[in-house]
Amino acid sequence: MNTITSIGKPAEDSQTPEAMPHSVEAEQQLLGALLTNNDVYDRIASIIGPQHFYDPVHARIYEIAAARIAKNALASPVTLKAFMEDDEGLKELGGPSYLVRLAGSAISTFAVRDYAQMIYDLAIRRELMALGRDISDKAARVDVSSEPSEQIVEAEQQLYKLSEQGQIESGFQSFLKAVTDAVNVANAAYQRDGGLAGVSTGLIDMDKKLGGLHRSDLLILAGRPSMGKTSLATNIAFNVAKAYKRGILPDGTEGTVDGGVVGFYSLEMSAEQLAARILSEASEVPSEQIRRGDMTEAEFRRFVDAAKALEACPLYIDDTPALPISQLAARARRLKRTHGLDVLIVDYLQLVRGTGRSENRVNEISEITMGLKAIAKELDIPVVALSQLSRQVENRDDKRPQLSDLRESGSIEQDADVVMFVFREEYYVEREKPSDDRLDEMAAWQERMERLHGKAEIVIGKQRHGPIGTVELSFEGRFTRFGNLVKPWQQNGEQEF
Repeated sequence: MNTITSIGKPAEDSQTPEAMPHSVEAEQQLLGALLTNNDVYDRIASIIGPQHFYDPVHARIYEIAAARIAKNALASPVTLKAFMEDDEGLKELGGPSYLVRLAGSAISTFAVRDYAQMIYDLAIRRELMALGRDISDKAARVDVSSEPSEQIVEAEQQLYKLSEQGQIESGFQSFLKAVTDAVNVANAAYQRDGGLAGVSTGLIDMDKKLGGLHRSDLLILAGRPSMGKTSLATNIAFNVAKAYKRGILPDGTEGTVDGGVVGFYSLEMSAEQLAARILSEASEVPSEQIRRGDMTEAEFRRFVDAAKALEACPLYIDDTPALPISQLAARARRLKRTHGLDVLIVDYLQLVRGTGRSENRVNEISEITMGLKAIAKELDIPVVALSQLSRQVENRDDKRPQLSDLRESGSIEQDADVVMFVFREEYYVEREKPSDDRLDEMAAWQERMERLHGKAEIVIGKQRHGPIGTVELSFEGRFTRFGNLVKPWQQNGEQEF
């Protein structure tokens, strides 16, 4: 038999259940075109690699040819012969003369991308079949150490990786591509009002310091109890979801052009409590009045109107307690696939569970922070994780938090791109109230309280992309709302935007 299609493993001669989807002919045509014209490599290199070939001999031919082309050396039947003379698989196909017949039978280089895409698609189908068999085999083995819920998460993770075309084999990228991406991000920031590279938090001074919430970043928002961590997180979530707009992106695809879809893991509060907080901020009705139902008719009407306005906000809340990091990641992937996801918030980090393999709490926290950073990079979104601080803050005269106050693990500081602390000095000064008979002390305390009233500080202790420092915000405790603080020079109505 002299035709090239009869050489190698038969493509469609078997319809048994074990037959794997493949096309030897497509592989032969692609390799023939490549050995005839090395320039076609640039058109197919981004689509396939050696691992996508069904025939192992074809995979080795492609690998050697690609390596030579990458060195600007010729890849032809003659040059490849020296590298493959002792290849047992090639000997079975006729030895080095098989390379000559490959090149001689190449019909056209025009359809080479179509062949490459076909080979890639068939490889994905084989991976899906292998994954299906793997899931079936694991499910059939009744093993104490392998819970069904863990198997579901693992299978979902592998399927998600397959579905994200191009991500599974991203590997290294050239500096040119990285520079181009960086320029595109900077250009998007330049074109956008306010000059932000990331998603706006809705808090002007905070956006200026951070440049917005950057994709693939892990941001830690830490503070002592009653400082307002959850309030600030819900404020940011509300601002981002409220500003959500879809449209055409600069690359021509459809996506989020402003604001974003927000996923909120509330491990401490119920979804209903969290919604009440957001409604309190939006309707300007104190949260304790909402809880008690102690509202005037006007306040209740405002509350209902705010609820109607917020119905369409793309804010999704998951209040499952003690969620393992693997489940958290799986649910985030599912949300991104079904509804989209632009910002993820976790309240709070110490309530997330590890895999349970580590008895050491420090190692468990380390596993959780690495997992959150991996989610940020995998889904290409900012992840904001709230964190508790250790009690040593309370023992200092200056109660401003520091990086060393992060509780239980240095990995929080290490893995995070940004570490922020919420600090309200008013909270501490309020508890230092002197007795009424000490008039001088009382006058000084009142003056200090007036100066600090309604003010909060966001202390940025670490930032990979920018400066550290302090951002001043307003805080309205009645509505659990953080806002933009009007500076003294802006009092005449010339607020800076």
